Amino acid sequence: MNYKVVLSILGKALLIEAALMLVPLLVGVYFNENSYLSFLIPMAGLFVIGAPLSAIKTKDGSIYAKEGFVIVALAWIVLSVVGCLPFIISGEITGFADALFETASGFTTTGASALDSVEGMAKSIMFWRILTHWLGGMGVLVFILAILPTAGAGLMYVFRAESPGPSAGKLVGKMRHTARILYGIYVVLTMFEALLLLLGGMSFYDAVLTAFSTAGTGGFGVHDGSIAYYDSVYIEMVVAAFMFLFGINFNIFYLILTGNILKALKSEELTVYVVMILTASITIALNILFTLDSITNFWQAMRYSFFQVNTVSSTTGFATTDFATWPALSKGILLFLTVIGASGGSTGGGMKVARLCILARSAKANIRRMTYPRAVVSVKFEGKTLSQETERGVLTYFILYIAIACVCTLILSFDIGGVFDNFSATLACISNVGPGITEMVGPMASYAAYSPFSKILLSFVMIAGRLEIFPIIILFVPRTWKKG
Repeated sequence: MNYKVVLSILGKALLIEAALMLVPLLVGVYFNENSYLSFLIPMAGLFVIGAPLSAIKTKDGSIYAKEGFVIVALAWIVLSVVGCLPFIISGEITGFADALFETASGFTTTGASALDSVEGMAKSIMFWRILTHWLGGMGVLVFILAILPTAGAGLMYVFRAESPGPSAGKLVGKMRHTARILYGIYVVLTMFEALLLLLGGMSFYDAVLTAFSTAGTGGFGVHDGSIAYYDSVYIEMVVAAFMFLFGINFNIFYLILTGNILKALKSEELTVYVVMILTASITIALNILFTLDSITNFWQAMRYSFFQVNTVSSTTGFATTDFATWPALSKGILLFLTVIGASGGSTGGGMKVARLCILARSAKANIRRMTYPRAVVSVKFEGKTLSQETERGVLTYFILYIAIACVCTLILSFDIGGVFDNFSATLACISNVGPGITEMVGPMASYAAYSPFSKILLSFVMIAGRLEIFPIIILFVPRTWKKG
């Protein structure tokens, strides 16, 4: 383990978080709020700790897979712990477990909340709360790679450990340039959505924060009613469209920008993602049309269905209606979408569509191998033959995902709620969706009823889900910390 390079990058992450807290501090100044100490105290602490750590020099700046996983896991845990201080100091959230839950939910873009109401929250604190979504969507360490001339070989391992999906690769020759391209696309899409929301009648403050929350596929709302508060079909469709866009692999956008439109449209994952959303939207629309008296026509059903399908499949978590009261078929489809999530390389969570495709093709290939033992059967995805290592990696991830979901559900069952309530809550947290599909943790409810221990457990589950499990597990393996 190269301890010096781990501590150096961790120090840079702390300094970046301190600098980013300046933004909500200025928001507080603009709105004449007395929230200075809420940000100045943690900023000072971050600088005192981060400055000497970032100044650590090492002759060997190499980063390997082990260091990459440890850097990412430690950074996300520390940033979440320190990031909850503004909530506690301001008094907006009194308990540490609640504050940690809210911050972890923000950085991991989960959108689950421990608060029953956010209407009276100070604008600067609200800004920080939702800014964490935007920062966590693309990745805090990817942000560092994009803006700082970080030295050392092997930064690709950091990028891969933080980037969602079964694989992550360079778009261009240098890792830093890849990070800048990704963040450039991210910023432009965020600004474009904010502009469209402004044209729909939103205030500048609401439009910016809603765009932040959508871009990170987070789901924290400025108002208790989420997107339903605005009661606007235009705003709902704009948000739904951008939830869909942010659920797409960002490599697709890069291909389109470089003129490779046909190659982008041939993406197998994109095709499956689009078909999945359209099929789910139409099926749910028909289901609620014929079972809910409040739905009077197909287009109204499609309005609610399309939004809810996109908010769950992209793992954003916004809501325009209480889908926890929908029929069993509709909730079953949404539960399936909760597990699958968005595309690899997007800002969304879940297992990812790419893994679903690889698992299905691996299963088909294994059945064929058993049927024809002498046949040479390979698994292809996106036009490439997958290695057995990739297949094993996807299967291992799936097994760990299910195991963590089951164990967490059992532990939560010692607290409150029924087994299905806790299973829904666990899936919503590990997939970074936010709201579950039961009324206890549904879109119009919160996680406030859980005990402090359960909230801390779910906070780690959210971080594990955002980092795709492996970095958190490797962090706690004793052998990881041995030198060499």
